[in-house]
Amino acid sequence: MEYIVEKIGMSRTITVPSTTVTLLKVKESKVCEVTDGTAVIAYSDGKKMNKSLEGKQKKYSLSAEFNRFATVTVANSEAGDLDMAPLAEATVVKSSFQTKGRGFSGAMKRWNFGGGPASHGHRMGRGTGSIGNAEWPGRVMKGRKMPGQYGNVQVTVKNTIVSYDAENGILAVAGSVPGANGALGRIKVVK
Repeated sequence: MEYIVEKIGMSRTITVPSTTVTLLKVKESKVCEVTDGTAVIAYSDGKKMNKSLEGKQKKYSLSAEFNRFATVTVANSEAGDLDMAPLAEATVVKSSFQTKGRGFSGAMKRWNFGGGPASHGHRMGRGTGSIGNAEWPGRVMKGRKMPGQYGNVQVTVKNTIVSYDAENGILAVAGSVPGANGALGRIKVVK
């Protein structure tokens, strides 16, 4: 079973020793249609609206607040509210989020390179250093660690559930989850 969640932030438990946890809020979702265990669900995110979304809302008889649609695996057998029962019994989930984007970054930041000496007339500084070869093969090999886009990729991590507040829809999972606070992602119940 999959759920759309919003990352609230990190905290820790009050037990001794304390455990670092990430708080995730399960978004209120409506199941629009179910086919072979997968379903189209609608949830709310911002104020985006266009004719395509209005058409889908009219098709599924949804209110204007449900303005995002996704395809997920669900426990429901028919349309209606999303079934939260599997989440109450779960112990392990996989969380998928976009990591924080850091833009175009140099090799030292992106790949943790050491850099050159910092004084006495050298010209290396924070540069990448040698990237090519001599006469053979006469090109830069694929996969070379170089400056470029850093972050803003989807990352999935496995977390154990510390607690689940069904009334407020808040899930506390052990450890960290990628992405910025307020970011939307998915969780998948593993067991």
